[in-house]
Amino acid sequence: MQLGMPTLIENTSLEENVSLCRKLGLNFIELNMNFPEYQIDQIENVPYFEQIAHDNEIYYTIHLDENLNVADYNPLVRTAYLETVRRTVEAAKCFQPLIQKYGDESQPMTLNMHMNHGIYITLPDKKVRMYERNYQLYEQYFDEFRELCEEWIGDADIRIVIENTDGFFDFEKRVIDRLLTSSVFALTWDIGHSKATKEVDLPYIMAHEDRLIHFHIHDGKENPPKNHLALGDGETDLKSRLALAEKCNARCVLETKTIEALQKSVAWMKTEAQDECGN
Repeated sequence: MQLGMPTLIENTSLEENVSLCRKLGLNFIELNMNFPEYQIDQIENVPYFEQIAHDNEIYYTIHLDENLNVADYNPLVRTAYLETVRRTVEAAKCFQPLIQKYGDESQPMTLNMHMNHGIYITLPDKKVRMYERNYQLYEQYFDEFRELCEEWIGDADIRIVIENTDGFFDFEKRVIDRLLTSSVFALTWDIGHSKATKEVDLPYIMAHEDRLIHFHIHDGKENPPKNHLALGDGETDLKSRLALAEKCNARCVLETKTIEALQKSVAWMKTEAQDECGN
């Protein structure tokens, strides 16, 4: 199983993240575009990223900006987000050969994406989601996004993987279904978020098990809701989730938020592997 780490806020440079990745024996780093170090103009410096990867025999995946909103009503903002995705796809094409050399070449390059819920209006008796109110326009924007991504990715072995966070809304599931009609889209299962939201996304995810290719692995609790815990510190059924990841040939990011929690999670994985060998 290919295991990686997120970019951690305690590390202020790519070199620090890569050093930790090597020290822990992990295969890859998921570059997070919420960080200033990994904005589009930074990751387009491909030779820099490639050289560090080759020197350390690791590779990269990418986490798109969590604020990404391809259905923004402001055409200037929407165009900027779309252009960001286009340019990120171009950078990803350059990084994809690293997977062939240092990873599992049967697994595609992934760009992880959150669903932006948009704004809501609070009425006396309920909240009205703007995207649900204007679903036809929302659907139109996502159909356009799907077609553009197909054009940009072409024949490259790249997938945009949609991650569950705090629970998909029904209107979001409808457009995700439309995205999944295209081979360039797939799913990420974040098992810690899933646990912290009382597994509300579990039925949807399991109904699309054949499209799962990426996992964010961290522990979680339901009451009170907590996630991004070190493996073994929560209530998630980690063994069954990891077994499913292996069945799906999915790449796994050990997505804790601190170095200490990541180290503990790697140790937990090694202990589990030893136990499996012992059995």
